[in-house]
Amino acid sequence: MAVALAASQERFDSRGHLFMVADGMGAHAAGELASKLATDVVPLTYHKLDDLSPPEALKEAVLQANRYINGRGEADHEFRGMGTTVDTLVILPQGALIAHVGDSRVYRLREECLEQLTFDHSLVWEMRAAGHLSENEEEIPSFIPRNVITRSMGPNPEVQADLEGPFPVQTGDTFLLCSDGLSGQLSDCRIGQILACLEPGEAAHALVHIANLRGGPDNITAVIARITGPQRTVDAPKQTANFENGNGTTRPVHTSVWALVGILLSLSGVFAVTDSAKVAIALLLAAILVGCGALIYRYTKPRRMVFDSRPRGKGPYRQTLCSPDTEFIQWAGDLLDQLREVAEKESWHVDWDLIKAHQEAGETAALEADFAEAGREYLRAVCHMMGQVRQEQARNESDRAAGIF
Repeated sequence: MAVALAASQERFDSRGHLFMVADGMGAHAAGELASKLATDVVPLTYHKLDDLSPPEALKEAVLQANRYINGRGEADHEFRGMGTTVDTLVILPQGALIAHVGDSRVYRLREECLEQLTFDHSLVWEMRAAGHLSENEEEIPSFIPRNVITRSMGPNPEVQADLEGPFPVQTGDTFLLCSDGLSGQLSDCRIGQILACLEPGEAAHALVHIANLRGGPDNITAVIARITGPQRTVDAPKQTANFENGNGTTRPVHTSVWALVGILLSLSGVFAVTDSAKVAIALLLAAILVGCGALIYRYTKPRRMVFDSRPRGKGPYRQTLCSPDTEFIQWAGDLLDQLREVAEKESWHVDWDLIKAHQEAGETAALEADFAEAGREYLRAVCHMMGQVRQEQARNESDRAAGIF
């Protein structure tokens, strides 16, 4: 995963905030390398391509990362064929922009509706799009594998990356990027209900914990971003990206440029004294060219990128109503009861007073039909219990490593 927040308002206006999830494939080492390279190369390349509009820069960054991963794989037999999914979300003043390859997902929760903004590049989704499969998950034949993806970064020198958006953004919108280790274990409705109940940090922990409790057969990564206030907008016509003159003032020229002009002039004088007229004239011309270039740069108004805000892609691809309700509260309460039963059976060290306080608060909220608050309290109890168990496991592993039994 990668998170690259804009360091200033100016940088946000031009490049936005970037969030990314990559799920590696192949042998363990190969998949880990491929996903690490993707999360290193894509953000760096995107921010370096200042001469391109954000949509063009984002897509080009994915293509360059793909070629780099493919090259590393071809150079080492151990990593040959390695690949990774990629979901990159950029939040800009003009909206949310997504570059997507594979079956990791980007969701947006707006009020009570969870929208899947990306198309799964998987066998099941491709067959469904071609009209060969029903939209009903329960009607998919068992012989059709659900974990086969049709597109990924790395195995081939070129890859087709989907560009989606820009999607409108408003205060309260919550975006989730996740690997299929999460979406494969929880329904869209359940994911949306959890996002609706908890703050982003708590929701990320809850989603990962619950996916693990449901089996956790695959890597689970989740990045959550919530819009907490209005974004400063940039006035730009809706047209193809190009450049136009801005209203900037003079731009500074690095001192090394003026130093170079001085050196060239000095050398020209030296060669003129030694009767090397041709060399002296060449150096003088070089000094004049460098100096003129610096002056043109300094006094030419900087160009401003015009954003092409025409919609790309066909998202959202699925929409699910997911308001917390009585069924959700029953599910959360049952989950907590089952976890408590296991904890007592396994003699886990748990702060039962804290768990009881959350459970009682959840029960009170449920009686008052405040389902969001009830779900929040139950999920916090689950997270506290799982967090304490993980801490105990970590201590036990540390003791074993140190030879303490």
